[in-house]
Order: sequence, then C-alpha cells, then structure tokens
Amino acid sequence: MSLVERIKNLCDEKSTNFAEVERRIGISNGQIRRWDNSSPKAENLERVADHFNVSTDYLLGRSNQKNYFTLEANDKSIADKKLKEILNELDEEDKELLIASLENSLLLAKQLAKKKFN
Repeated sequence: MSLVERIKNLCDEKSTNFAEVERRIGISNGQIRRWDNSSPKAENLERVADHFNVSTDYLLGRSNQKNYFTLEANDKSIADKKLKEILNELDEEDKELLIASLENSLLLAKQLAKKKFN
C-alpha cells in the first residue's frame, strides 16, 4: 500500500479528506496527492503522522502497527499482572489515591486528544 493510500484510509476512518487534512496541518492544497509521484518533506510527513496519531513508519509502509504505543495481547496480560501485584501491596488509602490519579490522568488525556483532533 502506498503512502497516499494509507493516508486515504486514515482519512476514511476519520471521515475527512485530503483537503481538510492539508488545511489543518498547514501544507499546500493538493500536496498529499503529489506524494504519489514525489517524496514528501520529512516535516510534512511528521505533521500528517501527528494529525492521525500514527508513526511515520506506518505511513511509509515500514510497519503495519499504527503507533509505537499499541500493546499486543501478551503485553496487556503482563501489564495487567504487574498492576495487580502493585495494587496488592498498597493499603486502601493509597489505592484510592492511585485510582483518583489515574482517573484524572485519563480525563486530561481525553481533553488533550479532543483539542488536538478538533
């Protein structure tokens, strides 16, 4: 799959189009289509990757993993086990503080993501 095809798929997933992406990230109109025949500047490729929250390796077809922070099923079970071990070592007050902290972190992450994609 080409770079332009990958970007098109990402646009379809987000119900947007090239023109809208170009406008939002500040590159010239029609630029993405031209990447079928020429290589993009690294900074423009990075802007597209950041916009869609994917790695540049994914855009370039060097990886099928959209970003570096995706956990595989095995990684999730390992993380789950480690988290349970940590929780078992905490007293009730510390557990409540940890849960409140995690909830606040998730809320903040959602707010930042919403600002980034709106």
